[in-house]
Amino acid sequence: MISTQVFNYFLLVMAALAVVVFVCLFFVNAGYGKFYQPKWGPSVDNRLGWTLMEAPVFVAMLALWWFSERRTDLVRIVFLLLFEIHYFHRSFIFPRKIRGRSKMPLSIILMGALFNTLNAFMQGGWIFYFSPAEMYGSGWLLGLPFIIGTVIFFTGMAVNIHSDSIIRNLRQPGDSAHYLPKGGMFRYVTSANYFGEFVEWVGFAILTWSWAGAVFALWTFANLAPRAARIYDLYCQEFPEELDTQKTKRMIPFIY
Repeated sequence: MISTQVFNYFLLVMAALAVVVFVCLFFVNAGYGKFYQPKWGPSVDNRLGWTLMEAPVFVAMLALWWFSERRTDLVRIVFLLLFEIHYFHRSFIFPRKIRGRSKMPLSIILMGALFNTLNAFMQGGWIFYFSPAEMYGSGWLLGLPFIIGTVIFFTGMAVNIHSDSIIRNLRQPGDSAHYLPKGGMFRYVTSANYFGEFVEWVGFAILTWSWAGAVFALWTFANLAPRAARIYDLYCQEFPEELDTQKTKRMIPFIY
């Protein structure tokens, strides 16, 4: 069992890596989705790819809970359920709804699965092993951090799922044209799905009131913000007459 000090150093290293990744992704397009490139190596079906990439964190978090001496703690179980609701959807529901025959490189899957496993250790490590034993008493569920964070978490989840649905339904079967997503939060940002996911994890950081949650929210922004910028530039080229660049931002309404 590692010490709390080592765990804290691990969080610092992960935060520093997030900054490095943020800078690098402004120069390199992660080769999946809109930016798929064969140069990233062997690929598999996008649906399978998403499951292989996201399922490890779902399983790892369950394992960390099960082997913890705190696995019967009510508040920590609630944290677990909130975390797992997201990743059950991301691992097993979202991939089944993907349309088309797009591919995902195995290299992207492996990098994503590695980060997700490390994130399970960040969140599960804090919740079930390194947080003070008395920190999350039953009264936590009635406290402002939990209430506000949970509202933010589910708001972000709703925005994320709704935005994914808008993107998924842009094309009719057999149509290969490109369209500008509209409606919902797409009225304010071109990557509303990314905005929703970022809001989710900000909410999780608040409801757990943890540095581990904050580092994950930082990673979410670092991973998605550069990609949102690339998507914005792409839409500016493809839809110069439709995209209102004065009103519509990249990922954070009115800001970025």
